[in-house]
Amino acid sequence: MGLRDKRRQPVNGWKNRHFFQSLYFALVGLKTAYREERNLRFHVSAITLVVVMGFLLHVSIGEWLWLALCVFLVISSEVWNSAIENVVDLATNYKRHPLAKKAKDMAAAAVLLAAIFSLIVASLIFLPKIWHLFS
Repeated sequence: MGLRDKRRQPVNGWKNRHFFQSLYFALVGLKTAYREERNLRFHVSAITLVVVMGFLLHVSIGEWLWLALCVFLVISSEVWNSAIENVVDLATNYKRHPLAKKAKDMAAAAVLLAAIFSLIVASLIFLPKIWHLFS
């Protein structure tokens, strides 16, 4: 099939046909994760504090980029963790299973690693600025 072929292939009923439809469902997923996941709400609160501190302490463009990377890592890992937990719960019908526990624990570990990395980056950016304010 050529790139310019206009014939439509049969589309799975689950597949989004348009970019904006995909974007809409992604935003619905983000909204659902925010509503249902306490830890995601905590991370968003922490991110809000970091942004306020960034403006107050006049971080540089490069520092903003590092903070943006941390925000992306934490939020995306938290959303992936939630998705994995939901799929595992669906597959196990909410029954305990050693492999289900492994999958959930590993997904939670990804969030922990992203949060630790973010804490290190934020400390490297903010602690010298705070130290300078008080010295």
